[in-house]
Amino acid sequence: MTVSRSVELAGHIIDSGTLQSCFGVIMDMGGSFEVEEFDIGRSKTEKSYARLVVSADTDDDLQTIIHELHQNGATPIDPRDATVEPAPADQVVPPGFYSTTNHPTDIRIEGEWLAVDRIEMDCAVVVERNGNGQPARARAKVLNAIEEGDLVVTGESGIRVRPPERPRERSGAFGFMQGGVSSERPSESTIEKIAEAITQTKAEDGSILAVCGPALIHSGAREDLARLVRKGYIDMLSAGNGFAVHDIERDLYGTSLGMNTETLDHPRRGHKHHIYALSEVIRAGSIENAVEDDLITSGVMYECVANDVPFVLAGSIRDDGPLPDTITDTIEAQNAIREQAHEADMVLMLSTLLHSVAVGNCLPSTTRVVCVDINPATVTQLLDRGSAQAVGMVTDIGTFIPMLADTILDSQ
Repeated sequence: MTVSRSVELAGHIIDSGTLQSCFGVIMDMGGSFEVEEFDIGRSKTEKSYARLVVSADTDDDLQTIIHELHQNGATPIDPRDATVEPAPADQVVPPGFYSTTNHPTDIRIEGEWLAVDRIEMDCAVVVERNGNGQPARARAKVLNAIEEGDLVVTGESGIRVRPPERPRERSGAFGFMQGGVSSERPSESTIEKIAEAITQTKAEDGSILAVCGPALIHSGAREDLARLVRKGYIDMLSAGNGFAVHDIERDLYGTSLGMNTETLDHPRRGHKHHIYALSEVIRAGSIENAVEDDLITSGVMYECVANDVPFVLAGSIRDDGPLPDTITDTIEAQNAIREQAHEADMVLMLSTLLHSVAVGNCLPSTTRVVCVDINPATVTQLLDRGSAQAVGMVTDIGTFIPMLADTILDSQ
């Protein structure tokens, strides 16, 4: 004897591959399906609709399939209210809690759908009530932020996931951001499209977050990124201790990790410049103090301070020093990155695997992401970790940033 349940999908489900993905999920997990209704959109803007009856051998098997279909945007025909249970202790969630995707999500409470605020992957959903005991809002919470008594959504009922759609029409500034990863695209035309997307984001009063790795400094792109910060095209910066130290070393000694980035020479005793730069900023008390004291007079960190661009420097076990501004507490650093991620409308991930994945984990799938790295595995890993909305460009960051800056600033 089998058990079954009806689900529906609506939107650009053919062009986005959503329908095909759902078929694959059902078959791969040992279930079966029948298509009860299928209305195909017949224009570039018209949406499609499908209703499926999903069957499995047991209730548990069916529930597992329905869970996976949720992640692909399928919604049960007969939605029930979500189940909530109080958290038994701080940082402890009830068994069977719902683990979020990074897609826009709604929770059904007392017959009403509530949009989940601050959605990101691998979180719990907590329902908050107002003073009259009525549901006020639902929001995603990382596990270490769960407090005893929080009403946590459990199970799969009353949950609606809405993956971003990908219609046929790909014109406009953001049309290129649906093409995955490639090292074969013409670099100049792709950079022009990225520049157009950045310009449009700023024209719409959006915020742009740059996630930067030390290779950007080593490759000689420092001055051009600093230009973009100075001209207002970068609103926030996320990086590690190493990026800031190398940027400051370049200002103080003309080197990055002891190498002159213009001549590629290694000055005598240049290997000490890294630690000397650290000591000078530590002596000043902070990067901001070093700028105000005219110790630091150029570069990315200088422009961030001079133009009130907030930055987060997240520390790691590898760090020398670290700088006074570097956040060495992991949870505190995650929370600081999370605040930036939820404020950003577009993110530029520039030659850094670890920070790209860290920021990507905090982003909703609706945030536009461009990832640039000389290593295609960096971009692929970002997508594999769940940031499927990212468009990747495999190229040298030292070539990309100057071309991007010239394209944006020359058009002014």
